[in-house]
Parts: sequence; structure tokens; C-alpha cells
Amino acid sequence: MAHSHQPSDRHFDHCPWLFAEEASEEQRAAQRERQAEIDGDSEIGERCFVAGSAAVFPDRLRLGDDSYIAAHAYVTGELTTGADCTLNPFTTVRGTVALGAGVRVGAHTSLLGFNHLMAPDRPVFRQPLSSRGITVGDDVWIGSHVVVVDGVTIGDHCVIGAGSVVTRDLPPWTVAAGNPARALRDRRDGGRGAAGRGRADKDPLPLRGFADMARTQAAEILARCWDGERYVDRPGAQATVRAHCDAVEIADLLLGAVPGQLTADAHIERLASAQDAVSGLVPEWGDPAPVAETDGFTGEGPALYHVLSVGYALDLLGSSFPHPVRGVRDMTARQLVARLEALPWRSGAWEAGAWIDAWATAAHWNGAPEPGSVEALFGWLLTRADPWSGMWGEPSAREGRLQVVNGYYRLTRGSFAQYGVPVPHPERVVDAVLDHARDVRYFGAGQENACNVLDVAHPLWLCGRQSGAGAGGDGYRAGEIRAWAERQLSATLPRWRSGEGFAFGPGTSPGLQGTEMWLAIIWYLADLAGRSPELGYRPLGVHRPEAARAR
Repeated sequence: MAHSHQPSDRHFDHCPWLFAEEASEEQRAAQRERQAEIDGDSEIGERCFVAGSAAVFPDRLRLGDDSYIAAHAYVTGELTTGADCTLNPFTTVRGTVALGAGVRVGAHTSLLGFNHLMAPDRPVFRQPLSSRGITVGDDVWIGSHVVVVDGVTIGDHCVIGAGSVVTRDLPPWTVAAGNPARALRDRRDGGRGAAGRGRADKDPLPLRGFADMARTQAAEILARCWDGERYVDRPGAQATVRAHCDAVEIADLLLGAVPGQLTADAHIERLASAQDAVSGLVPEWGDPAPVAETDGFTGEGPALYHVLSVGYALDLLGSSFPHPVRGVRDMTARQLVARLEALPWRSGAWEAGAWIDAWATAAHWNGAPEPGSVEALFGWLLTRADPWSGMWGEPSAREGRLQVVNGYYRLTRGSFAQYGVPVPHPERVVDAVLDHARDVRYFGAGQENACNVLDVAHPLWLCGRQSGAGAGGDGYRAGEIRAWAERQLSATLPRWRSGEGFAFGPGTSPGLQGTEMWLAIIWYLADLAGRSPELGYRPLGVHRPEAARAR
């Protein structure tokens, strides 16, 4: 006669998948007590199991339904899992680790979402720790004896071979193995290998994973660029006003908060007090106050761009300039038109566009410029746009359309886009901008910098909204616009440097300016491809897509 045998607690520790079906009521009660005893901020879902022999000492634990932590696992730090996740015997999970749904982690595998620094000024055991975190997508199988190091993102549906060491991000559907792990093939290809499929029939680029990774590293990037007193664009550089503003923009975009180096009030006080009370302009740190202009707004240099960067940083902080920009406030419509006529449209269309950007933004912050001035600006621009290109200025044999396209971005950003006024000849602009985007001097492999890509992406987005080609629509040349955006995303996302952000362009180091600009560019590119919701962020500062809020 056969006898039933009740599995022991030790048996369930090593085979936790049996617990839901075979545990006695007494064992279930003991498991509830076991889960209640876990220290730290913990929330454990339905039908979960945590082995009695597992060392689970988290700061924060979120265990999804139907998940388990098996015998002798070691869990510290912050662990978040989706449903149906399994940490098998002797797994180590430390630091900040986020698992999607349906993740299988093999025995003796280590997910190490933290690291030691190793500066030569002190022994390793006295070094501080850093943590960028590990993110694993849905439906991922990580084999036994694998090591995943800090800062790595593993995309949905990946399979990682036993004994691998994962040091770099892996896109969705990757089958990877080795030390360091490398992609062997696409999981959907059977034996055909990674070259067997084209980009078009694969899952799109992992925008959600990129954005999540950027969020986990944002605080580290900001701290890296704080010299103890002020923000610098990158370690070793001079402190600048723009670096402070870029820090505010990055923190707002990725964290929905202010940079942690100062309180919100301290950020506001430092930026607002930098404005010269007489001219209303903001000089660079340590520079003399700008000369107050009595015959119109003719500012130049950093003070001109600070109208944008400081104004929007204060806006994000819930504040505003304490003083009006005098040269714009006092400029009559007649003076404005004279200045517009004198701008260097033939030799420096970018310079002309940048001046209009600063003037129109200052008028926005001032709230009440001289009567008729803003109307005069739009009237002049609308009657001077070239009907063949929709732009202002002329291409040159030496630079092609670079000055004209880049000047168009600056001009329309501050005027038409910021005030919510439709641009003239949007389809002709699309033609001109797409033609410029084929210029290999600026868009050849590895040649792109943040300004040049932004100055194509924004006009395509702005004009696409009027022609029906935006956000994946079917308007004028929409397919070409989406294809260009996807190519740029493919080139841009891998340029992120873990813990450092983006460099502005080739030959430069990662810093706050490059990071702020490329994050905004990625949003525009993703929106052109109809995929911006995957990022979970939307620019609200200098590069905001919507018209500025009425003041």
C-alpha cells in the first residue's frame, strides 16, 4: 500500500515551486510568519515563498505575485520584481536590482547592482560604494553561475548562458554567453544567427529600458558635476551658469525633482540673484554686469543664451526672473524691425536666429513688452520667409544649409514654437531639412553632434505637426521622417556612458550640456517615430515641445 509523504521545510527551500501545491496549512502559516519577519520596507505578493535558509536583509523589497527566493539566496539593498520571478538556490542579489515579470535566475548567479570605487588615495575597503542599478526586462532566463555587474540593462526576452559575465546592456531577444557576454543570436531566429534578421522585423529599440537606466544614474551624474560649490559641465571644467541650469533640467526630466546638491529655495536664490537688476541679463559667474542698453536689445555671448537657460530653470523650479530684461522691455516696434533688418542673414543665419530666440524669450518672461513689438516680430518673419525653403537666410557653398537650418531651429524655437504660432511653408521646410540631413559633413557616421541633430529633429517635429507627419502620422514625407528618426535613435542610444551621460559630440567628454540636449533629442526622435510614451518623460524646459505657459 502506498503512503503519502509530506515534503519537509528543507525540501521546499530547495524546490520552492512545489510549495503552492503541496504545503500543509502548518507550513503555510510558518511561511507567512517568515515573510512577516523580513526587515526593511518589504511588500510580498500573493503565493510567494521565501526560503527559511535564505539571507534576506533588504532595505526595500517588492516581490511580485507567484515569485520565490530559494535556499541560501543572499538578498540585500533594493530588489523589485514583477510576477512569476524566481531566485534559485545560492543566488546573490545586492544593490539596486529591478526584475520584470517572468524572470528566471539560475543557481549560484550574482546580480550585483553596486560597486566599490577604487581611487588610489585610500585602501579599497575604505572606498565609498556607488550604485547605478541593474534592470532586467520581462521573460528573461539568466542561467547558473552568471554574474551581472552594476549599470547593466538586460532587455525583454533575453537568455543568458551559464557562466557568463554580463558587463554591457543587451537588447531585447538577445541570446548571449561568454566572459564578457556577447550576443550570439536573436532568440526568435532559431539557428540563423544575429545576422539573419533585419532591423525592421525585430522589436524596436529599448526606449523604456534606456529611460529607466538614465533615471537610475541621474543622481550620480549630477553629483559627478558638482565641485562642492557650483555645477561644472564635467569634472575639471570651470563652473558655469549653464551647467547649473542643465542640472536643473536633467533632474526635472528624469527625477521630477530638483538636483539634490541644494534645496529648491537655494537653487532659486542662486539663479535669481545672478540676474543684473539694471539690464535684466545674467552674466557668467564672475563676469561684470552687462551694460544696460538704452537703444534696444543687442546683447551677445553667454548672457544671450542665459535668457533661455536661466529663465527656464527658474520656471521649472516654480519661480521666475525677478527683473525684466530692459533692452526688450523698452524696445519699440520700429527699433525691433530695424534690428531684424540688420541681422546677418547672409553670413550668419544661426547668429540671427539665436538673437531672435533670445529676444522673443525675454519678451515672454517680461510678460508685457512695448505694445506692438511681438506682433511686429511675427509680421516681419512671416513676410520674409523664403517660400521655396520656408526658412530665413541662404545656404553657402562652404557650409551648405548648416547655418540656415540651425538658425531656423533657434528662430522658431523662441518665436513660433514658444508662442504657439504656426510656421509658414511647413512642407518646404521638411524638404530643406531632410536634404540637409543627408550632408555627410554633419551626419556621416560618427559626425553628429547634439546641436546638428536637434536642429533637424525639432523642425521636422514642428512642421510635421502642421503637415500630419508627427508622432507616427501619415502626413508629408512621414515615412522618411520616421526612418531618419529611427536611424538617429540607433546611433544615439549606445553613446550613453554609464554613470556619466552623453557627450555633446565627437571628441568631447560626457557632461551636463550633452546629457540635457541628447535626452531632449531622444524624446523628439522617439515622438517622430510614434514611440515617445515609452520613455516616460517629456521635456518641460528650454526644449519643451508645447508652447510655453502664459505668464
